[in-house]
Amino acid sequence: MTDPTATECRATLTRSYERATRAQQVANAVRPDNTASMTTQVEGPTLTTEIRRDSTGGLQSTVDDFVVNLGVAEAVLSAIETASEDANKATDGGRGEDDDGGADIDNDGGDGIGGDDGADIETARTAAEPTTDETTNL
Repeated sequence: MTDPTATECRATLTRSYERATRAQQVANAVRPDNTASMTTQVEGPTLTTEIRRDSTGGLQSTVDDFVVNLGVAEAVLSAIETASEDANKATDGGRGEDDDGGADIDNDGGDGIGGDDGADIETARTAAEPTTDETTNL
């Protein structure tokens, strides 16, 4: 039972992204960890989370947990995006070009043409391997 004299503690956390789709992706990633005292919304490229708790200690703990979850979600989404871009570059048909017209590094002897040495396929395979950083070791 809640103390009727207790004051509700609230925090609003706002994070803006370059794209609305990234804000939605991050929101989808953190929502499963939200508690009943939290709501997360996306408006355009802005993600907003409201947290309400009965004590400042509870609020601090929940905010801290959310910020860690947010950091992990952003890191995972960035890693997926980078791996996808690397895989696309490695499988561009050996032309040595990607969507931006720049030269790719294909590790097949420096000629910019996909060779028979399998290096292009190996690059695609290693690009998607999991990595760790300090935020995932908590």
